[in-house]
Amino acid sequence: MQKDLREITKIAREVSKFTVRTMKATGIGTGEFDFIHVVRHNPGITQKEIREILTLDKGACARRAASLEAKGYLIKKKNPADRRSDQLFATPKAENLKLSKVDIETRYYSWLSQSLSQEELDTFLPLLHKLYRANKAESKAGFPHVTALMKGEADEAR
Repeated sequence: MQKDLREITKIAREVSKFTVRTMKATGIGTGEFDFIHVVRHNPGITQKEIREILTLDKGACARRAASLEAKGYLIKKKNPADRRSDQLFATPKAENLKLSKVDIETRYYSWLSQSLSQEELDTFLPLLHKLYRANKAESKAGFPHVTALMKGEADEAR
């Protein structure tokens, strides 16, 4: 059963490939999508905070922020709490990009789900949602259970 669950990752990877290919016309890459996503969900975030979330080095983060600002996806404002840093905010153009990405993914999954009968969808979707809720709760908690599993496997390998 565990190997079969990896197919979730494989499906998501193909959706991502298709989305990136489709969005290429906007001039935005996957790293930039992730950057915009973080800013959209954390208005006023600093580059230091983005670096911690995305594990980027200082130079890469600064280049990406400058590129997205030049393309009109982000705006910078001086941080009132620390005048040496800037806060980043998504522009309406970034919001439209998000909607475009969601639309592409939605259409892909709609196409993919056509291979299932309505009865199969009625069974599958609630189960998928249950997995999603468990995944989201684990993520919000900082992955304690999965981390413990990884540590246990590392201990067994010794």
